[in-house]
Amino acid sequence: MKSTFYFLIKPKTTRYNNTKKIGDKELILNSEVFNHKYISRHAIVLGLPSEFKTNIKIGDEVIVHHNVFRRWHDVKGRERNSRSYWKEDKYLISEDQIFLYKNEDWKATLGFSFIKPLKAIDDFNTEDERPLIGVIKYSDGTFNKEELVGFRPRIECEEIINGERLYRIMNKFTTIKYEYQGNEKEYNPSWAQSG
Repeated sequence: MKSTFYFLIKPKTTRYNNTKKIGDKELILNSEVFNHKYISRHAIVLGLPSEFKTNIKIGDEVIVHHNVFRRWHDVKGRERNSRSYWKEDKYLISEDQIFLYKNEDWKATLGFSFIKPLKAIDDFNTEDERPLIGVIKYSDGTFNKEELVGFRPRIECEEIINGERLYRIMNKFTTIKYEYQGNEKEYNPSWAQSG
């Protein structure tokens, strides 16, 4: 199927990432339909829009907005699909709902970068990571890989890509480019690596 302006996608595995395998048992982490942290963001492209060119190809894995696969309850308490739902586990989404795509390697879409947080180095800091600073992991070309940047507070969106916790940042919200010293240690908590 070819749409005029929309990408046709399906979830890579399921709509929700709310279970974790521990040994031979499966642990349910969340049973709510509305919590965005447990909604899958990984999808596979099934069809491309016909009205514009894109670097994304059929079969590519993409990272999409958390509301694409989300279910919700209307005012009468009935469970509903998102407005992106088309039929039979297939969804139609616009270009601005895709943030990262993978042909051979991951590439950020226009306007976005994915930043790896840094381990805290301040002895007086009670947090494990340094706030509002990180290393570019994937970019749309605005930044080079491994550049050290600062960004505005409360605009980062957490994503797990290949077992790494990254922040999705709009490029316009990066505030400064630092000189990379080489002694910065990336911070990836163990829960992000476990799948």
